[in-house]
Amino acid sequence: MSNEESFRQFVELRLGISDIEIELLTRAETRHAIDLMVGQTQASLDIISRDLDPFLYDRATFLDLLSSLCLRNRQARIRFLVQDPSTPIKRCHRLIEFGRKLSSSIEFRQPHQDYQNFNEACLIADQRGLIHRSLADRFEGTANFYAPVAARRKLDFFTEVWERSESHPEFRRLHL
Repeated sequence: MSNEESFRQFVELRLGISDIEIELLTRAETRHAIDLMVGQTQASLDIISRDLDPFLYDRATFLDLLSSLCLRNRQARIRFLVQDPSTPIKRCHRLIEFGRKLSSSIEFRQPHQDYQNFNEACLIADQRGLIHRSLADRFEGTANFYAPVAARRKLDFFTEVWERSESHPEFRRLHL
C-alpha cells in the first residue's frame, strides 16, 4: 500500500466524532495521524514519550500545529512527559525551545523514577482522541479520534504520573 493509499483512511476522521480504530504501521502513518489529530485539538494535549520522538515531534509541521492551537485558544494546555530528557536536550530538539517560549501553555516533566520502566507512548487530544503505541521505541500503534473511555484511562494514568513528576531544569532554561 502506498503512502497516499494509507493516508486516505484518515481523510474523514474528526476528533470527537470518528470512532474508528486505525492501525498505524509506519512512521509516516503515525506522523500523519498525529498531525491530523493535533490540528483538530481545541484545548488540551497530553503526550507521553520516551525521548520526544524526533521523527514525530521535532518537525516544523508539528510545531506549526502547536502554535495554531495556542493561538486559537489562549487557555490551551499542552503537557509532555518525557522519560529520557537528556537525549532531546543534547540534540537541541526544536520542541523544547518552542516550549520554553510558550511556557504558559506548554510544560515538560520527567516522570518519577517509579515509572522509569514504563515503555509506552501516547497522545491524548481533548480527553477523547487517542494515539497509542505499546512500545515507545516503535512506530506501530493505533489511533482513534473518538475513544473517550480509553482516552480517559490513559489520561488518568498520565495525571497520576504528572503529579508525581518534576520539571527537568533544562526544560525551563531559556538561552539568551
